[in-house]
Amino acid sequence: MSDIPNIPNEKKPTPKSIVLTSHPSSNVGAKPLPLEWGAADPAQRGPVVATLKNPGGKNAIGTHSGAYSLYRALAIAAGQLKAEHKPDLTNTAPAEPLGPFPQWADPEKIVSIDPWGHITSQVFAKQINAGWDIRPTIAVTKAHINMPELHDAVRAGRLKPDGNILAANGDVKVTKVAIEPVWYLPGVAKRFNISETELRRGLFEQTGGMFPELVTRGDLKVFLPPIGGMTVYLFGDITKLGKPATRIACRIHDECNGSDVFGSDICTCRPYLAHGIEVCIEEAQQGGVGVIVYNRKEGRALGEVTKFLVYNARKRQEMGDRAETYFQRTECVAGVQDMRFQELMPDILHWLGISRIDRLVSMSNMKFEPIVASGIQVVERVPIPDELIPADARVEMDAKKAAGYFTDKVPDQDELKKAKGRGLEE
Repeated sequence: MSDIPNIPNEKKPTPKSIVLTSHPSSNVGAKPLPLEWGAADPAQRGPVVATLKNPGGKNAIGTHSGAYSLYRALAIAAGQLKAEHKPDLTNTAPAEPLGPFPQWADPEKIVSIDPWGHITSQVFAKQINAGWDIRPTIAVTKAHINMPELHDAVRAGRLKPDGNILAANGDVKVTKVAIEPVWYLPGVAKRFNISETELRRGLFEQTGGMFPELVTRGDLKVFLPPIGGMTVYLFGDITKLGKPATRIACRIHDECNGSDVFGSDICTCRPYLAHGIEVCIEEAQQGGVGVIVYNRKEGRALGEVTKFLVYNARKRQEMGDRAETYFQRTECVAGVQDMRFQELMPDILHWLGISRIDRLVSMSNMKFEPIVASGIQVVERVPIPDELIPADARVEMDAKKAAGYFTDKVPDQDELKKAKGRGLEE
């Protein structure tokens, strides 16, 4: 423990001790709740406990809320939230039941989310009633969505309102699932073909020592990283998930705020997302289930600042913005072409009980290969229709096709050399 440091020119708060670890002396002798990852019975698996005030302390490293955990810390520091607040989970149960599926009992199929995270208040009610602060890491609700691209699809006759899934006013009924990351460290290490020790040390050192327990508590195998999670949009009757006869249409989409929200035309993200939703609605109307997985991995997980720096470098380079140097400019700025690490991505599909995807709305081999390697069959891959590619996004699309994207026409070297993107001032 340590006293609060002396900060010049600041009104000093009342001195108090700072806890430097999740296992302070007051908890010596207390045993965290057991946690057996991959157990089929939640009672045997045990809950993930990452809150600070509990009878036996935590059994997981980190804390809840993912990338928003620091806002919670700031709210407490600012006096707007009581540190001891426990959520009232009355009526927060999933709007639709999901699972369990056989994959939940395989410790190698799911290593980055807690399969029981949406029903913690039900399956761990005994521990909660005994005073433990056990919180959900997944929430399931229902909603309507409405996008102008769907209205266009109806006008063009590609989609037809059915009064159930798709209404005449363009409203689409969905079940949506919000998921915070929960990493089982031995499983994550195995996915990346490194040792658990190497993983723990890398996470500890490269976050500036943010989580000492990564290197001091080898007995704690679960980590809640402060990163963005994902949202899943499900179209159709989700009780059909996990059944071999159910046809599945799916798009795995990685966040692109500029395109997805604001319609920037330098990439194909929003058009491809909208096309994926259209395919999912089609499948749901035919009795299947559509699945959109929206991952918070902005700019290939390099971040939006890096992405915008790359945009500037692409537009200012000699001979203009062209596919030939598309990935090179990213690597010059970031040191790597991509940090999305799709090795963890199939976990959500296994959580949904999916063993076959009939229509995968993706041209990316970086997504296709981990899905297939995880044991999920892909029947058909659906490319983005050529007419949906914005003019300024041709650079991106040609570069990706040349790099191995699923396509029936790979651009040749002469085509890749042509400047196709707008200039920075245009």
